[in-house]
Amino acid sequence: MLNQLFDLARPALLAFDPERAHQMSIQALEKGLHPRDTSPEDARLTTTVAGLRFPNPVGIAAGFDKDARVPDAILSMGCGFAEIGTVTPRPQSGNPQPRIFRLIRDRAVINRLGFNNEGHAAALGRLEARRGRGGIVGVNIGANKDAEDRTGDYVAGLDTFYGVASYFTVNISSPNTPGLRDLQAPAALDELLSRVMAARERHVAGGAQRRPIVVKIAPDIAEADVGAIAERLVAHKVDAIAVSNTTLARPALGDAIVAKEAGGLSGRPLFHRSTVMLARIYLATGRAVPLIGIGGIDSPATALAKFEAGATLIQLYTGLIYEGAGLIGRIKSHLADHARANGLGSTAEATGRRAEEWAAKPLDG
Repeated sequence: MLNQLFDLARPALLAFDPERAHQMSIQALEKGLHPRDTSPEDARLTTTVAGLRFPNPVGIAAGFDKDARVPDAILSMGCGFAEIGTVTPRPQSGNPQPRIFRLIRDRAVINRLGFNNEGHAAALGRLEARRGRGGIVGVNIGANKDAEDRTGDYVAGLDTFYGVASYFTVNISSPNTPGLRDLQAPAALDELLSRVMAARERHVAGGAQRRPIVVKIAPDIAEADVGAIAERLVAHKVDAIAVSNTTLARPALGDAIVAKEAGGLSGRPLFHRSTVMLARIYLATGRAVPLIGIGGIDSPATALAKFEAGATLIQLYTGLIYEGAGLIGRIKSHLADHARANGLGSTAEATGRRAEEWAAKPLDG
């Protein structure tokens, strides 16, 4: 019944301002008004990354649950993991509204939110309150816009959430915080990861469990820089790389007026660019680092393509706006069926099968 209600509610939500519709969705999840997936997971979907055993490889990307309000609802809808954030040390209002724009004909969204969130303390309180409930819940950490030491903000995020995070995602890829993507430059990346990894080692030396560290990169990295960035990520032994965030590029879009809005583009038009970048990073890292494929996943076929381009895990967001929560189950069924039909023991065995083909495509194809 809840699935049917959500199918009916989705067109109604599209009638509201995008930010208001998102708030309404979060409030519904907080109240338990969401579909639940109680079916047993297919064993072929089980995936282990950096010591974490994911019941299935499908998650919802950061940006949906910025303040850790609904991680358990996300898990109960059938996701194998949830990721909260991006969260900054101090509360941040973000950019002026309006700052989210739908391109319905393109099945896309442009946002320039600017890391709006309630800050570390609010998210920490909610994550501490769910201790003992299980499930993989990652924390996506970022820097305040006016931070004097942005790298210090990332270290503060790791220190604050170390006891409650299943893993951390270091977000240096948002286009909506001026200068943030500069942290992807090799020298800046060295400093950032040296300090973040040293902070983790300090926790481990104190007896804490080693928490995986993921780095989230942009889809707009220049082709000449891919190798150098990949080399630094491998050198610092990151546990995984998330590819990618939104893009500043503007491929041919049906809604030409909205396309002029500033901000990062997500959804179907991002699929090609983000998947090409995923494959290039997969090959540039020597196939040695697990990748999380993000960008334009709005069908079972696009989900499978991410794995074949190099992903071990995937995350959704904009696709859910247009396809609804049922997309999660459809993707899982398709991945399991594909593994069964092709004699694969797990979905992970499909990883990278078409990476060279994807990497050879132009970014703006």
